[in-house]
Amino acid sequence: MAIEQIKMPQLGESVTEGTISKWLVSPGDKVNKYDPLAEVMTDKVNAEVPSSFSGTIKDLIANEGDTLSVGEVILTIEVAGTAAAEEAGGTKAGENEEAGIQQTEANSATPGSVVNPAKSRYSPAVLKLSQEHSIDLSLVKGTGAGGRITRKDLQRMIETGNIPASAQAGEKPEPQQLEKTVKSPAAAVPAPSIPMNAGDDEIPVTGVRKAIAANMLRSKHEIPHAWTMVEVDATSLVEYRNGMKDEFKQREGFNLTFFAFFVKAAAQALKEYPEVNSMWAGEKIIRKKDINISIAVATDDALFVPVIKHADEKTIKGMAREISELASKVRSGKLQAEDMQGGTFTVNNTGSFGSVQSMGIINYPQAAILQVESIVKRPVVMNNGMIAVRDMVNLCLSLDHRVLDGLICGRFLQRVKEIIETISKETTSIY
Repeated sequence: MAIEQIKMPQLGESVTEGTISKWLVSPGDKVNKYDPLAEVMTDKVNAEVPSSFSGTIKDLIANEGDTLSVGEVILTIEVAGTAAAEEAGGTKAGENEEAGIQQTEANSATPGSVVNPAKSRYSPAVLKLSQEHSIDLSLVKGTGAGGRITRKDLQRMIETGNIPASAQAGEKPEPQQLEKTVKSPAAAVPAPSIPMNAGDDEIPVTGVRKAIAANMLRSKHEIPHAWTMVEVDATSLVEYRNGMKDEFKQREGFNLTFFAFFVKAAAQALKEYPEVNSMWAGEKIIRKKDINISIAVATDDALFVPVIKHADEKTIKGMAREISELASKVRSGKLQAEDMQGGTFTVNNTGSFGSVQSMGIINYPQAAILQVESIVKRPVVMNNGMIAVRDMVNLCLSLDHRVLDGLICGRFLQRVKEIIETISKETTSIY
């Protein structure tokens, strides 16, 4: 028999960690290849982790509610030796590299020495705990597969205070055993001490809320946000849409929303101003060819950002259909990882709950997010000096000032404004 590891998969673009929301198996359970093992939450998607092997569950490395980095081991499974070799298909050589696990090579050891592989590689969670509590990993006896040190080993040591003497003296793990890991910004901020008064409720933070918090904090910490807004006269759009929404719903079976028109206008403007459809990549800026628009869809306790692929190629009807289908997937819990990937720009329908002005946090690693506010009737001074009641809407743009400047964003917003203000029955087809 052989012991194999199941690791935290990458469940979306830019996703670096996931939270075990529910175990679907227990130690001793027999599973087949592709059977679901656990439900995992990220800031982008809820998904099941399938088994890569057929065998018997040996050890659950993480508890429900634990957040693990992509590539970190979540459980071990006992499989037949020959079956393991066949199912692995020779890919084991690359798994440790993908998981970010660093292993000391045997030929770097002194002559005659024996290198213990389980002692010379550590998961990101183990390294993080060891550095926070000054634990010398070379003195820790692991209980994991092959003597590997697990997070539970260190947690048990920290809880009991039984930390090896050299670690207490201030010694740190050897440099060659350390690796560069991506730490959650939220985890680096100490929790404030807030006194509890009579009648106060303490609400546990869910895994998905932790993931959202970490992603938002990362965006605000790394991206220099700037903000701008334009006011748009949507009177013609309102008349056009309201005049055909009932017929459209009866014919197509889904709603023709105002949001579909705004997403279509944004996609058209992105095609004309591709600089806005870009991402910061350190020493370079990546201008994305495909226009894939992320849309924010909220549930009672979470926010998801499914993606409309190739949005510039879709009609208004096609846009309305995708918005309806993606929102339905989110609210029914059927959204898949592939539905969340590849977004290059985000449009958020903040007007759906009455907002008239807001400053969105950019969906990392994109360079901008457009907030479509509520359409409200307001008195407006027209070009002829007369005052008229018009349907007005604010479009608010948050931008990454490393990638974009006010000039290009101003032109982009003006183009979106122009498209919306010229929509009418005579000039615009929804098909």
